[in-house]
Amino acid sequence: MSNTILKKEHELGLGGVPIGTAFEDVSNEQSQKVLQEAWDLGIRYYDTSPWYGLTKSERRFGEFLKDKNREDFVFSTKVGRLFTPVSKSEVPPTMWKDPLDFDFKHIYTADAVKKSIEDSLERTGLDYIDIIYIHDLSEDQVGDRYDYFLKQAKEGAFKVLSKLRDEGVIKAWGMGVNKIEPILDCIDAADPDICLSATQYSILEHEDAVDRLLPAVKKAGVKLVSGAGYNSGFIAGRNRYNYKEVIPKGMTEKRDRIAEIAKKYNTDIITAALHFVLAADEFASIIPGTSKTTQVKDNVKAWKAEIPVDFWRELKSEGLIYEKAQIPS
Repeated sequence: MSNTILKKEHELGLGGVPIGTAFEDVSNEQSQKVLQEAWDLGIRYYDTSPWYGLTKSERRFGEFLKDKNREDFVFSTKVGRLFTPVSKSEVPPTMWKDPLDFDFKHIYTADAVKKSIEDSLERTGLDYIDIIYIHDLSEDQVGDRYDYFLKQAKEGAFKVLSKLRDEGVIKAWGMGVNKIEPILDCIDAADPDICLSATQYSILEHEDAVDRLLPAVKKAGVKLVSGAGYNSGFIAGRNRYNYKEVIPKGMTEKRDRIAEIAKKYNTDIITAALHFVLAADEFASIIPGTSKTTQVKDNVKAWKAEIPVDFWRELKSEGLIYEKAQIPS
């Protein structure tokens, strides 16, 4: 089933993290301009989560998409947290610069998943959701409660999402996580269609995914969506790496060297990063988030560009790309 949901035209999507005010306080007006630009340039896959901006991102996507023909786009959102309205002084500290007034809790039971989907439909105003990702069921998010929540999901979220898919309520489901293990655990325990893998596969860092993740999803017939193919802006020159301010040793030099070689071939590292992810058969789509219309334009331009095959050969010969990694042919 997963193979038919994201088609060739969905290879480049739009992620909803910046629109949820992750790195700066993006205004409602600005977020609508970004969405309009994406639509005008032909982007038809949109991904968000109630977590982003404590429901703000979902509402913004809904506001934009509510007047569009529902069959013209693919929409994914996430489950795994439930949100309760609170007073401004009770909003917990999070990564969001200007979140809405909600508190939240992690929960992966069947009832919580159904409630989460109902809430998302209400917030977005959409008739249905195409893909549901189980969000942040991963040690980097839930810490030592991972085994507890995984058991909860095996008995709840996994089963109910398969049932909703079989009933035609949703078209596909899978994990939406920053680590490899939860995807492998889900494949072992259930029958997901498509998983959103963030921070595990980029032109800068992909060895572990090539060895462990890609063979497993291929064998299971599960597709992947890339959630942080630019290492959350690091590839574009931001001073953060995978949503953190600590840059791993050697990464700046590696990035700068790839950028230098790219120049020689009349391309750039963002174009290379995008094409590198999509060269892997297992990846159906890449969904960079943007807070500016110029970034949307740059991503679409990069997607449509061509890169000489000698560029990839040079990266491999310098050991900048793992020898087993797939590259554009």
